[in-house]
Amino acid sequence: MDVELKQSKKQEQLSDEEVKVYIAQSQQGDQEARNILVEKNMRLVWSVVQRFLNRGYDPDDLFQIGCIGLLKSVDKFDLSYDVKFSTYAVPMIIGEIQRFIRDDGSVKVSRSLKETGNKIRRKKDELTKVLGRTPTVQELAKELDISPEDVVLAQEASKSPHSIHETVYENDGDPITLLDQIAEQDTKWFDKIALQEAIRSLDERERLIVYLRYYKDQTQSDVAERLGISQVQVSRLEKKILSFIKDQMKE
Repeated sequence: MDVELKQSKKQEQLSDEEVKVYIAQSQQGDQEARNILVEKNMRLVWSVVQRFLNRGYDPDDLFQIGCIGLLKSVDKFDLSYDVKFSTYAVPMIIGEIQRFIRDDGSVKVSRSLKETGNKIRRKKDELTKVLGRTPTVQELAKELDISPEDVVLAQEASKSPHSIHETVYENDGDPITLLDQIAEQDTKWFDKIALQEAIRSLDERERLIVYLRYYKDQTQSDVAERLGISQVQVSRLEKKILSFIKDQMKE
């Protein structure tokens, strides 16, 4: 495609075939085609970002990370697959954002909650000197004109998270960690959570395939008829889904 045609495509929606043409060009090093794909999929990235807005991160930061996932999906997309690019891209974008949140290594707390926590801390020090003892939650709430529930919430939010490898008990010199206690309760605990998170990362059609195949025990032909696609397409999608889930549970 020439430059003028590429410029015009920035102003309109792309068909699935046009998307694949631009992906092929991008994979061959065409930066203009790459830019068009990013522009045309900004809404897709933002739709994924919406899922993570309650984590305390700046939406623009998450959007930038999501765009990295989008570009990775452009680079890795197999043009021989009979699947829409967006179906492939969404899990990649989600995975990139999840890795960012995981690797950030901290629990994010809203600014207002942090400010309330700081006010409580200062007031607690002040009242301790006046009363000669640690003030109660009710006393702090009354002084700051907030509810006791807000005091407790802010205090809990300001605490540092515990490591699962932290020693919680010494048994004749043999340390017992939080991980040991969790494992004793249920050795499959982590696997269950990892599997649930991986399935949540799938798009609606992929989750339906998992549900029909592994919860309703339907054949690939049954699923194909339900979705209006071929049995071969279901087989390819299922392999991709299982590979994605496996990779997610390894992280």
